[in-house]
Amino acid sequence: MSTFQIIYTLLGGLGIFFYGMRTMSDALQQAASDVITKVINSLTTNRYLAVVVGMIVTMIVQSSSVTTVMVVGFVNAGLMQLTQAIGVIFGSNIGTTVTGWIISIKIGKYGLLLIGLGIFPALFSKNPKFQSAGKALFGVGMVFTGLEFMSGAFKPLRNDPDFLNMISYFSGQDYPSYIASVVTGCLLTMIIQSSSAMLGITMALATSGVISFPTAAALVMGENIGTTITALLASVGASVNAKRAARAHAIFNTLGVVLMMSIFPIYVEFIEWLIPGLADTVAEDGSKPQIAAHIAASHTIFNVGASLAFLPFLGHLANLVKRITPDKAVKETPKLVLIGESSDILPATAIIQADTEVRKMKDILERMYSVSKEYLKDKDPKKLAKARDYERITDNIQKEVTLFLCKVMERPMSAEQSRHSQAIIKVADEFESIADYLERIVNYKARFKNDPQTGPTIDEYNKFMEEVWEFFQLCAEGIYSADRVDPDMVIKKSEELRVWADDIRDRHLERVSKGDYEPLSALTYSDMVVALRKIRAHALNVSEAVAMTKPVKRVE
Repeated sequence: MSTFQIIYTLLGGLGIFFYGMRTMSDALQQAASDVITKVINSLTTNRYLAVVVGMIVTMIVQSSSVTTVMVVGFVNAGLMQLTQAIGVIFGSNIGTTVTGWIISIKIGKYGLLLIGLGIFPALFSKNPKFQSAGKALFGVGMVFTGLEFMSGAFKPLRNDPDFLNMISYFSGQDYPSYIASVVTGCLLTMIIQSSSAMLGITMALATSGVISFPTAAALVMGENIGTTITALLASVGASVNAKRAARAHAIFNTLGVVLMMSIFPIYVEFIEWLIPGLADTVAEDGSKPQIAAHIAASHTIFNVGASLAFLPFLGHLANLVKRITPDKAVKETPKLVLIGESSDILPATAIIQADTEVRKMKDILERMYSVSKEYLKDKDPKKLAKARDYERITDNIQKEVTLFLCKVMERPMSAEQSRHSQAIIKVADEFESIADYLERIVNYKARFKNDPQTGPTIDEYNKFMEEVWEFFQLCAEGIYSADRVDPDMVIKKSEELRVWADDIRDRHLERVSKGDYEPLSALTYSDMVVALRKIRAHALNVSEAVAMTKPVKRVE
């Protein structure tokens, strides 16, 4: 096999492997999204339960990176405490070892069979569960097939003098060689952003007879450090606690590697003793049929051992990352901070994050209302500027939430998740419209230079403004609580406010006709009343959208 053939076979196999892993992960996420949400919502401050949760979720989604990015998102959204997050990260490291056992099955033997079994329900079944199961089988088959191609590409290399000379430094039975393998595994995982892919490459190299078991075990350790880069990148621009969670993952995995490397020869011997057959036994065709199971076992033992060793010190780890990443003063930002790319986030997680940002919009609207109401009384230019600033913030959040969820909705998700996403987009749009009308109110007031500060019209308007805002709060309450407001009562209240608005305008026009107010005030206050009536209409729309959502449980 020529160098060109080796390269394109390797790249093709890696591409098939990547696609298979992504297909399998997406299918499992889609099938188990509700389970994942329930599992996360079951979290308590119990560190051991957090580990179990992390393990279960990662076993479902088949990606520790997905789990850690999700955890960073939850911490950033205020849904999870730092100690809980670290416990989940411990568990995710254990859960991801299942992937190694899956791909350690005799590589390629069942690949085409699983592709054939999975493709038909994936393409032709109308049952979403059968579709997801078919896609998962298809993905597993692609994983096996990709590994078979990679293994085939590596086989000629075991007899290539130049290649053997290049890797000779990594194949030695001494600590410099082991450390070199750890560093290499770490760097390559950082580059390709997938520890599962690197694990697959490591297994393909090992089963082809290119590298020894100690080298493979050291590479796996490096992969565990390299995989932390995903969460670190996801935490850029996030909250302080989100940064802490990501850094805790990196510190934990690095310390785990340091611990295991201190006893590496004993560690390798223990795995050789534990798993039947010698890892480096060479078959007649030059392959090593026993080594895949040994590599999978090394991955599992490393992560389980490190988790058990550091679990009693979870609180100390949390304190360490707190010192490394101190608290900073919170500033109002006009820019929405979302965790990672939408393609890296579970739909269930994305919905929770977007839901949190919409709650932020609601809080900003509350502050904007208070500032606007104060401006109507004293016309302080600073309050006018603040109200306009709040409007810009809500505008930016609405745009980014919509763009974010639209990208997420391109990925496979359940009907309920799709409906919830659409509802959040609608709520964000209605909130932004309400902010627009609050800004219009202060702008109308600003252009009216000689308006009186007291009088029947002003008193009526202020009272009406309070009633409209109480109605808005009533309609928006559902984003915080599972208790839904009676829709008939909401509609009745909305109609009462509409009639009230017409009455206010009519009475003010009557006062203007009597000479009690300047003629310009008729137009100004009419516009201000219309703005409140529009807020009433958008609040009603919020109530309808909220009825479509499923409130997210907050972890105290």
